[in-house]
Amino acid sequence: MSLLVKNGRIITAADDYHADIFVEQDTVTLIGRNLEVEADQVLDARGKYVFPGGIDPHTHLDMPFGGTVSADDFETGTRAAAHGGTTTIIDFAIQTRGHSSLEALETWHAKANGKTAIDYGFHMIVTDVEGDRLGEMKTLADEGITSFKLFTAYPGVLYVDDGTLFRVMRQAGENGTLICMHAENGIVIDELVKLALAEGKTEPKWHALTRPTLMEAEAVHRVTAIAEQAQAPVYIVHLSSADALRELIRARQRGVRAFAETCTQYLFLDYSCYEQEGFEGAKYVMSPPLREKWNQDELWRGLILGDLQAVSTDHCPFNFKDQKTLGLDDFTKIPNGGPGLENRMTMVYHGGVGQGRFSLNKFVEVTSTAAAKMFGMFPRKGTIAVGSDADLVIFDPRRKETISVNNPHTHHMNVDYSAYEGFEVEGFPETVVARGKIIIRDCEYVGSKGDGQYIKRGYFSGL
Repeated sequence: MSLLVKNGRIITAADDYHADIFVEQDTVTLIGRNLEVEADQVLDARGKYVFPGGIDPHTHLDMPFGGTVSADDFETGTRAAAHGGTTTIIDFAIQTRGHSSLEALETWHAKANGKTAIDYGFHMIVTDVEGDRLGEMKTLADEGITSFKLFTAYPGVLYVDDGTLFRVMRQAGENGTLICMHAENGIVIDELVKLALAEGKTEPKWHALTRPTLMEAEAVHRVTAIAEQAQAPVYIVHLSSADALRELIRARQRGVRAFAETCTQYLFLDYSCYEQEGFEGAKYVMSPPLREKWNQDELWRGLILGDLQAVSTDHCPFNFKDQKTLGLDDFTKIPNGGPGLENRMTMVYHGGVGQGRFSLNKFVEVTSTAAAKMFGMFPRKGTIAVGSDADLVIFDPRRKETISVNNPHTHHMNVDYSAYEGFEVEGFPETVVARGKIIIRDCEYVGSKGDGQYIKRGYFSGL
């Protein structure tokens, strides 16, 4: 099949021009003005932007947590992503302590294979490198798993000590792969949690109050120092606060190859969400938690100046009625995570371009190109160029929508609430092409289960 996208204003991280795009099979083969070519399908993008498909480098689909499983699986989650203009995700496979990480990869392949609406890759969460398991990192890299996530949080579950962290970072540096870090001081946080529970403080807000920004900043300082010693690059996931950002900037200033993402929720939501009446605050229990509102300006500034490279979602939804309520009497039992995969592109466009914070080029950079470069997919993904995958988003900058669980244009995630309920946005993805196939047409899903493919990612090469 061939496709011609006519009359669009093409925006990449570096370019801004009007042209037509001709696609054969799954690849962009020709770009030019007033192309005179025959195509099986034609899309008219007059008056609209054409962006590279969005890349969300941080999702948790079909993920077990605290006795339950995240509400979106690889079918529902990727279909919702497509509605929002995201055409590639990188999800997290989880090594079970005492088991091989290669087993974990098989498990996550089984979860995703044949189900996804869009392309996908995996990071590997590493919990155990005893014996010869450290050597599995090279085998995984050969399979396209070129990034590994470790935790300084969740002692007894996902937490790794500094010695393990150093060994894994050193191995990653030698292999040419990237370490992703959940950076919070879980040891101290657990002590703060014990103190709160002993005083009868069980409401959702205490999840946030026992995870202060200083404990995020301390962990960022520690893991960047260890990365410096190990001579390895490090990528901080879901950075949420000005305190943590300052430590990241200090590391970068002394030459550490330190990078980071923030998430949509930290740019738009704040601690006041936890102060809602009743149990409503549980909807926003995630780690790190939402911060005081003034942090948002610092995070936007980090994106503008390039100290933060990307915006992800950490999409890990749990239904409010029958999952979040597991912690009705104890905030520590509330499943951590929230929805947002579908809303990322629109929210970042509205808050970034629409509110004059940054350019269209920067928007593409933080929602697509930087992640493609960071995680070994560029220039196949993350840009519009001859030879690249035909992942395209036709985006109407004038279309207005109100994000709501009840709005059929803004909510296709398999969860019973929206984190951005009532947010009014201007600028919306209307038609989405994934590897040359139209999967969203005029906001309606026209794709098929299994359209997506596993992406075997390349080695880390920086930005």
